[in-house]
Amino acid sequence: MKLIVGLGNPGADYAHHRHNIGFMAVERIADQFRLPPWRKKFSALITEGDVGAERVLLLKPQTYMNDSGRSVQEAAHFHKIELGDIVVLHDELDLTPAKLRVKTGGGNAGHNGLRSITAHLGNDYVRVRLGIGHPGSKEAVLNWVLGNFAKADQPWLDEMLDAIAKAAPRLAESKYERFQSDVALALTPQTDAKAAAAPTPAAPKPAPKHPAGERGNKQQNAIAENLRKWMDARKKD
Repeated sequence: MKLIVGLGNPGADYAHHRHNIGFMAVERIADQFRLPPWRKKFSALITEGDVGAERVLLLKPQTYMNDSGRSVQEAAHFHKIELGDIVVLHDELDLTPAKLRVKTGGGNAGHNGLRSITAHLGNDYVRVRLGIGHPGSKEAVLNWVLGNFAKADQPWLDEMLDAIAKAAPRLAESKYERFQSDVALALTPQTDAKAAAAPTPAAPKPAPKHPAGERGNKQQNAIAENLRKWMDARKKD
């Protein structure tokens, strides 16, 4: 079984925050595969079912971000899920909006949810980093992550969440590179995708020389040569 965790803060006040994009992603996966209603367990909201050909437990910790690791640890220990089979979806300041990267282990980049999971379980779980962009200054970060997505963000956000949900079977199968590439392809504008897929047009072949054209050139050359000879003869006279 794969444990797929979305990070966020519980409650309606936080539901549309950039910090809650992990919650949004697992909710979209649950909708895509028509999993059972969310229920309370492991200090979290969970739902379980088949995502593609694999059994998956989706989890949204209800402990607030800073204590997410406690909830993840409870679920992992109960189901005897190995650290390498835990996938955590979270917001990432260092990626531009609609960009996504997958990695195993590494630093927590100041993310309190990741820091808590690492403290409870270790570091070698899979992270799906969901780009929310950076506000431009360190002082603005807190208000940025704890602020709602803007109305202008909604089109790319919906497209990204849909792409994640449709590619989720790749996560369940541990095909992380394929998951990342499937999402990236889904988010590529169709005009760009078609242009990239179109074969390079072959260089046009030179038009064959027409016999009549060749005869015309010879006649013009002959006329020019005769005219030159005639002009030379007049100079001598």
